Amino acid sequence: MTLYLEITASLPLTDPVVKFLLILLIILIVPLLLNKVRIPHLLGLIIAGAVIGPNGFNLMERDSGIILSGTAGLLYIMFLAGLEIDLADFKKNSRKSVVFGMYTFLIPMGVGILAGIYVLKFSVPTSVLLASMFASHTLIAYPMVSRLGVAKNRAVNIAVGGTVITDVLALLVLAVIVGMNAGEVTPVFWVRMGASIVAFGGFVLFGFPLIGRWFLKRFDDNVSQYIFVLAMVFFGAALAELAGIEPIIGAFLAGLGLNRLIPLTSPLMNRIEFVGNAIFIPFFLIGVGMLIDYRAFTSDPATIRVAMVMTAVATASKFAAAWLTQQTFRFTVDERRLIFGLSNAQAAATLAAVLVGYNTIIGQADGGEPIRLLNENVLNGTILMILITCTTASLVAQKGARNLARTEEQSVPTHDSIPRERILIPVSNQDTTDELINLGVTIKQDKTGGQLYALSVVDHDVEDPSAEARAKKILHRAAVTASATDNKLLELLRYDLSIVNGITSVVKEHRMTDLIMGLHVTKGISDTFLGHLTEGILTRCNITTLLYKPAQPFATIKRHLIILPARAEQEPGFQSWLAKVWNIGRNSGARMVFYGPSASLAPVRELNLTMPIDAAFTEFDDWNDFLILSRDFTPNDNLILIMSRTGQPSFQRSMQRIPHYLNKYFQSYSFIIIYPMQEGVEDSPAVAFRDPSLTAPLKSFNKLGKSIAGVLKR
Repeated sequence: MTLYLEITASLPLTDPVVKFLLILLIILIVPLLLNKVRIPHLLGLIIAGAVIGPNGFNLMERDSGIILSGTAGLLYIMFLAGLEIDLADFKKNSRKSVVFGMYTFLIPMGVGILAGIYVLKFSVPTSVLLASMFASHTLIAYPMVSRLGVAKNRAVNIAVGGTVITDVLALLVLAVIVGMNAGEVTPVFWVRMGASIVAFGGFVLFGFPLIGRWFLKRFDDNVSQYIFVLAMVFFGAALAELAGIEPIIGAFLAGLGLNRLIPLTSPLMNRIEFVGNAIFIPFFLIGVGMLIDYRAFTSDPATIRVAMVMTAVATASKFAAAWLTQQTFRFTVDERRLIFGLSNAQAAATLAAVLVGYNTIIGQADGGEPIRLLNENVLNGTILMILITCTTASLVAQKGARNLARTEEQSVPTHDSIPRERILIPVSNQDTTDELINLGVTIKQDKTGGQLYALSVVDHDVEDPSAEARAKKILHRAAVTASATDNKLLELLRYDLSIVNGITSVVKEHRMTDLIMGLHVTKGISDTFLGHLTEGILTRCNITTLLYKPAQPFATIKRHLIILPARAEQEPGFQSWLAKVWNIGRNSGARMVFYGPSASLAPVRELNLTMPIDAAFTEFDDWNDFLILSRDFTPNDNLILIMSRTGQPSFQRSMQRIPHYLNKYFQSYSFIIIYPMQEGVEDSPAVAFRDPSLTAPLKSFNKLGKSIAGVLKR
């Protein structure tokens, strides 16, 4: 008993080492325990925060350190939502996002105002402010949905877009109600607010990409890049506060602004997700749990009544908005679950509104007590509402996301029908190694368990003791670059009489499906290199071959200009290279501009209807006028040329002049030359990718689109 009293007297903990250790143990142990019973671990972190918080066992106070880390976690959630959103789908579904945003704002506002006035007997201003709390929501379940692999689902895109709309409107209502109470709502107030919001949004959406591209092109240090991104998140949040809106909106817009500069498959994206999911987001969830006060519900029965009404209105109105969205756009039940799960959780904006309302004094009682816009019952009821809605949202979103992920897996061809993807990347120069690996990661089908290989060939006849050490050093660098994206790379060191012979032998021995070769950053295509490529690799290796010259970091490319020759769709490797180019568009978010004859562009257009990316199409059918395309080039563009081997359907004599044009007119640009996979080499592993319908002029572009979509979904 004495020991218990001594321990209790020393609480809450003050030693920063012990406090941080306790939080780390919670972050480590809670998910492990809850995974066994299939309860979302984010719910467990909220409950754990309630247990250790000042209203639980009082192990820790919700001090400035917890608030700071929690704020960073909240901004991280919104930033990741903007960063991971598929901009092509976002544009395609923008109308649906607006519809859902209005549903999820107007329904809670209408029901909330009526409940506040007629059920809780609040004043009109108080009821309007209360209703704005129901209208807003926080993407608590988004990290879980992202981990389950359905972040690009249309329901998620619509829910994220609708979140921005409803949160902005709800926070504007908060600003107006508080301004009315202070007597500040004048025409000047509206002009000032409108101008500041437009200026803020324009600067973040258009200025942040310019700043980000400038920085990432000049600084490649991993730590510097991550700190830069983190600074941009808080910069966007600070600008939002200056504009008179909540910081979470600024963090989301910062994610949208940097979306195209941080590919989903990049090492930088991997670091951003890792740090957020490991540290910042758990701190936020634990901090939310610390707000829960169980004693308030036993000391004042009115608190329970208010909490029950608030929770019922918030949950019912959000479900109604999700159901109406499902009926309007004919979504599935699981998509409705996703929308409801993402939009039901009340936390960030709700907390902001209730704290502002609680701290706003509108009068004084007879006994001298201040009369607040939102009383203590609403404050405590909000905490219970946050706990219940976060619980409901987590469970529903988890069920919907798992069902959708399972459905997508069942619709993808099995591994027996699709060969294992093997991408070979010969490396010999440290200046280009990182970019070659990044390209390999970007084009790789991430759901097939495909494998990356890095090859370094040492000349067998050259007696250089340091050659092997240099080769191993470059291979190790390639492995480190790949591991930063959570991809395992196999290192291959080979002694051979020539580089060409070493590459072609490895291609056959390991049954490679794709080959990525690099050119030096400051050099062009030499006649010697082109001769070895044509006479050696292209004639002896029948796989899809990519020749890449990186003039700038791949993530900073703004547009990819893809040039298709006539009859490109008749090549056996059409499906294979198009799938890889499509992955560049999906994983980087950059704009893809296709040039080619109408017949060759038709299946590409069809694919864009099935799996949309940010793409544009321009008819171009005379490669003799290739230089005309240089007029369309702008800084930060990348040229992708679809070539062909001699004697194949799309081969043109004008292709022989392409290396000369590239060396003379495109020296300062990045470019990728793609030679499609062909038939004719015995035991070519890439032939398994071939669709028989591609060997003749295509009769059904829709069939091709579905075929390529199947490859892309692997």
